Amino acid sequence: MKDELQLIAFSSQNEKLKAFAAFLKEENAKYNLTAITGEEEIISKHFYDSLVGERFLESGATVCDIGSGAGFPLIPLAVLRQDCSFTGVDSTQKKVNFINAACAKLDIKNCYAVHARAEDIKPRESFTAVTARAVASLNTLAEYCLPILRVGGVMIAYKGSGADEELEEAKGALKILGGQAEEIYRYTLPTGEARAIIAIKKISPTPAKYPRQGNKPRLKPLK
Repeated sequence: MKDELQLIAFSSQNEKLKAFAAFLKEENAKYNLTAITGEEEIISKHFYDSLVGERFLESGATVCDIGSGAGFPLIPLAVLRQDCSFTGVDSTQKKVNFINAACAKLDIKNCYAVHARAEDIKPRESFTAVTARAVASLNTLAEYCLPILRVGGVMIAYKGSGADEELEEAKGALKILGGQAEEIYRYTLPTGEARAIIAIKKISPTPAKYPRQGNKPRLKPLK
């Protein structure tokens, strides 16, 4: 499934993803879960984009998705990688309810979501992979993700065309938090937008004082 043409085919042909798209449209009319509602855009900007991160998941990975929103990349990855287990985290209850309802409706057994703030997730250093898409700048995101990632695990940060600048700005934060950039994987969505995934390896334990409380990772990002 790592060939990008295969990902496009999987996105458009998989029956569970088709059913998820229909459910998303239905529920979005009630709860305003996403601004992307056209069929082609859902396939490209939601499904295909989400699935590109699969290449960084080891067999049997335990994955935490920070800021899952309407279930991306969480649900597409769970559908594709049934050997892995997925936990979604979001601070908005209606989005958590939507994800869990979608998983129940589509019989996705390796995925569920919890209502929580990223800085409150326990236990620390317990997941083999952490994903995040359209959540925050990389230096802020690292403080949310690396404390719950075990040493040797990978943080998978979905980014746009400014990935290089974000990584440069986050170098100090990564050093403090025990992370090391491994790769910037660049790709283009079927609709033409340039995208990138920054893969960060956890190389040492994160100091216990991180993540900071009181929204400090956003208000005063580590330098």
